Formats: sequence, structure tokens, C-alpha cells
Amino acid sequence: MVGGLTATSAGTGGGSGDGSATERYKWTALSNTTIAVFMSALDGSIVLISLPAIFRGIHLDPLAPGNVSYLLWMIMGYRLVQSVLVVTLGRLGDMFGRVRIYNAGFAVFTVASMLLSFDPFDAGHGALWLIGWRVLQAIGGSMLTANSAAILTDAFPSDQRGLALGINQVAGLAGQFIGLTAGGILAAIDWRAVFWVNVPVGVFGTLWAYRKLRDNGQRHRGRIDWWGNVTFAVGLSAMLIAITYGIQPYRNHTMGWQNPSVFGALIGGALLLVAFAVIESKVAQPMFQLSLFRIRAFTAGNLASLAASIARGGLQFMLIIWLQGIWLPLHGYDYSDTPLWAGIFLLPLTAGFLISGPVSGFLSDRFGARGFASAGMVVFGGSFIGLLLLPVNFSYWAFALLIAANGIGSGMFGSPNSSAIMSSVPASQRGVASGMRSTFLNSGTSLSIGVFFSLMIIGLAGTLPTTLTNGLQRQGVSHAVAQQIGSLPPVSSLFATILGVNPIEHLLTPSGSLATLPIANQHALTGREFFPDLISGPFHHGLVVVFTAAAILAGLAALASLLRGGRYVHNAD
Repeated sequence: MVGGLTATSAGTGGGSGDGSATERYKWTALSNTTIAVFMSALDGSIVLISLPAIFRGIHLDPLAPGNVSYLLWMIMGYRLVQSVLVVTLGRLGDMFGRVRIYNAGFAVFTVASMLLSFDPFDAGHGALWLIGWRVLQAIGGSMLTANSAAILTDAFPSDQRGLALGINQVAGLAGQFIGLTAGGILAAIDWRAVFWVNVPVGVFGTLWAYRKLRDNGQRHRGRIDWWGNVTFAVGLSAMLIAITYGIQPYRNHTMGWQNPSVFGALIGGALLLVAFAVIESKVAQPMFQLSLFRIRAFTAGNLASLAASIARGGLQFMLIIWLQGIWLPLHGYDYSDTPLWAGIFLLPLTAGFLISGPVSGFLSDRFGARGFASAGMVVFGGSFIGLLLLPVNFSYWAFALLIAANGIGSGMFGSPNSSAIMSSVPASQRGVASGMRSTFLNSGTSLSIGVFFSLMIIGLAGTLPTTLTNGLQRQGVSHAVAQQIGSLPPVSSLFATILGVNPIEHLLTPSGSLATLPIANQHALTGREFFPDLISGPFHHGLVVVFTAAAILAGLAALASLLRGGRYVHNAD
């Protein structure tokens, strides 16, 4: 008996080591879905580090007035689509076959990758082409991620799911960070290579999936919950779009939270989500199975996942800004080279995922998820406290150890937590449960970008304007120009560092002020040390706010994980 219910030792995947076709099938399913999840997650981050090359390739300055939206939608659009669609696509998998939806997703993802690499336009039209096909690519990725965990749960017996789901989830998490390195390398060759890399893998994976994967799980044909789908998609989209525009400047404000449209979208989205919850409690065949939240292990696991995802999601951006805007220039790297080197210096984070994820998944199959997942969040939160204590110009080995610990903590948590969530639900609900799990993950990531950028900008806004104005004036820039640049929203400087651009050079060049200064002052302003020295103090203040919030969220995730109860496997396996 497990959690009061009988746990079957051999699910649809067959017994261990019997050499049968069923035994071989489960490893085929794991291999194919791991490639798919890795590729989908990789594309969520590979574009981030490749943005400078992409925008140069389509001849667009994303930091010019009116162009910031292109930049934000290139970053956020993919994640937003995945947040909104995974539950619906998981539900469709339960109704029409998880493998059928999954296979179609592989094909859609591959076709979109081909179209992205053939952008025929320049400037704004070129950016819209990329954003539009990225949306299609995200739909394909959502079809893959929404059903992959359910396919594995169908294929593997309950005593091996932790290992299988652990490998699968670590592939997804690792893909997010490997994308940072791969994007820098591929963009140095050709910006289109960022999308080419998916094509051969996608074609192979699509053909392999169509030939080898089969539906083992239970099917429940039913009606599509149209009202639930519409209210959920529109409500969640409205809230995430509002968060996206909330970090943009609005009139004379540092951010857009005073924008009535942003406020209205947040309120309207929240009301639609309330309406969605009411609808789901009334309809006979709901899209979002609210009854699953009666399962303690399912609810606690998803709440822990949401808190951990919010804490982890903005970490990428904060570390990239820290490395590209301050640490790498201070250590002799040109701004144009910082995107590639930031990805390389973040490799210990990826290594932590790759080491701890499968190991903790394997061990959680034997000893249960609660201890590993909770301890993982303690390690994860402790790494944020350690990062808080580092000076801005840190010793790399101390930094590497802390981000490796961060990755290890995430891996310890992710694999057991996913296994516990998926094992706690009835077999007939695995598709929608997988989609719900992915929604919490993706929504947390999207939410964290808005939350952490807002916290960072608030931290910078109090001190950066004065610091920047005084620093420019000391180098001979006129009071009027220095004050004008100092009053610009800090988001401009943050985005410039993400794009591998020297922020001071980018801010001074349009005014023509840089060319009027003595050569020595020009070199000082556009050198590798001026901006990092200038921003170090204000940036560290912002980091304290951000990492403190992340550590608190990690603590909440650990608490939720502890409250999941003892080991629980649904008896309808």
C-alpha cells in the first residue's frame, strides 16, 4: 500500500529487464521525448543569447524608440504561448491520443524552424516574420511538452518513473541553459544557424516518433470545453502580456505599471481566470481538471513547482546582465563578445542540472520524492544567499560553485517533483495533468521575468540616474545631455547589456556628444571599465532585492514540497 492506495509495480511499460518489445519500447519513448523536450526548451533560450546577431541580420536596432516591443516579443512570445496552450493540448492528448498530438507537434516545430531560417524581410517586417513563426514553433513545442510526461508515465512502471521523468525534465532544464552557449556559438557562424540546428533533429525525431511511438494510455473521448479554453487562454494571455508591457517605460515613468492598458489587462485577465474556474466547476468534461487538486501530492507538487519556477526563471536574465554588463568587461572582454562568453561561464549551472537530475530521480523511485525535492529547494535557496554575499566583481570560482549548487538544487527538486505529480493522478488524466504541470512551470518562468525585471529596475531607479549623470559630467559631457541620459529608464541599459552593446556608447552616439569630446574622454567613456564601475553599486542593490525574493520563493517551494505527504501512487495505474 502506498499513500493508502495499492501501487502497481508494473504499469503499461512492462517489467524490468525482460528483453521484450514492451521493455524496449519504454526506452525508445524516453529517448524520443527527451530529444523533443530538450529541443523545445533549447529554443526558449537559444534566441536570447543570439538576439544581437539576429537583429544585426535583419538590420534592426531593437533599442531605438518604438522597437523595444520587437525585442520583448522575441524574448517573451515563445514562453507566453507555451504557458497558455499546454493544458489544452494535454487535454486533447487524453481525448484523441497523446502520441498523435505529440507527433503532430514534432512536425509543426520542424516546419516552423525551417520558415524562421528563411526570413525574407528586413527591419520591422523581418522582426514580425520571426515573431510570428516563433509563435507557431511554440505551438509545436507545447504539443511536445504537454504530452511527453504522459507518454513516459504510460510507458514506465511506477517504480521507474522517477528516473524516466527525471531524465526528461533535466533535459528540458538543461536545454534552457545549453541554449545560452549554443546560441552564442551558432550566432557567431550565422544568425540563421540558430534555427537551422533544429531542422535535421526535427526531421529525424518526427520520422522516428511516427514509426516507433504508440498510444498505451487510456483514452476518453469527449466534448471540447470551448468556454473553458477561451477564458483560460485569453485570461492568462492578458495577464502575461500586461506583465510584458509593465516592464517597458510609459511616458515619464520608469516602467509601464502606471499604464491604464496594463492595469486593465491585469484586471480583465484575472476576472477571466475567475470565470474560467467557475466554468470548470460546472461543465461535465472540463479542460482543467480542478478535481485533481483534491489530490494532496498533485496540489503541493504544482505549488512547489510554481514557486521554484518563479525563483529560477528570472535567474538567467540577472546572471546574463551581471556577466555581460559588468564582470566580463571588467575582465577584458569586448561587449560584442560577452553573449558567447556569458553562456560559457554559466556552464556550471547546466552541469549541476545534468548531474543531480537523473540521480535524484533514480533515488526518489526507491525512497520517495518529498525528501529529495525539499532538500533540493533548500540547496537552491542557499545558493541565492551565497550569490547575495558575493561582491559584484567576484572571484569566478566562488561564482561557479554557487551557480553549480543552484543547478544541483534544481535537479534534486525537478525530477522527484515531476514523478510525484504524474504518479499521483489517474491514468486517464495524465495528459491534462502533464499540461497543468507544464502550465505552472511556464507561467512561473514568464511571471518571473516581469517580477524580477521590475524589482531590478526599482532597485536601479533610486540611484542610477544620479550616478550616471555625475559620471558623464566628470568625463566632459554637458550637463543637459548627461541629465537627459541619466533620466532615461534603466531598462535601456539592461537591454543593451543583454544584447552585447556598450550602453554608454549606445546612449551617447545619437546625440552627437561623444564625437565632440577629447579622444581620451571618448576612450574612457566607451572603454570596458566606465559603465561597469558606474553601475556596480546600483546593480548590486538591485541584486540584493532580486536574490532575496528568489531565496524566499525557494523557501516557500521547500515548505510546499514538505506538505505533499508520504509517497503516493494512484491505484488506477
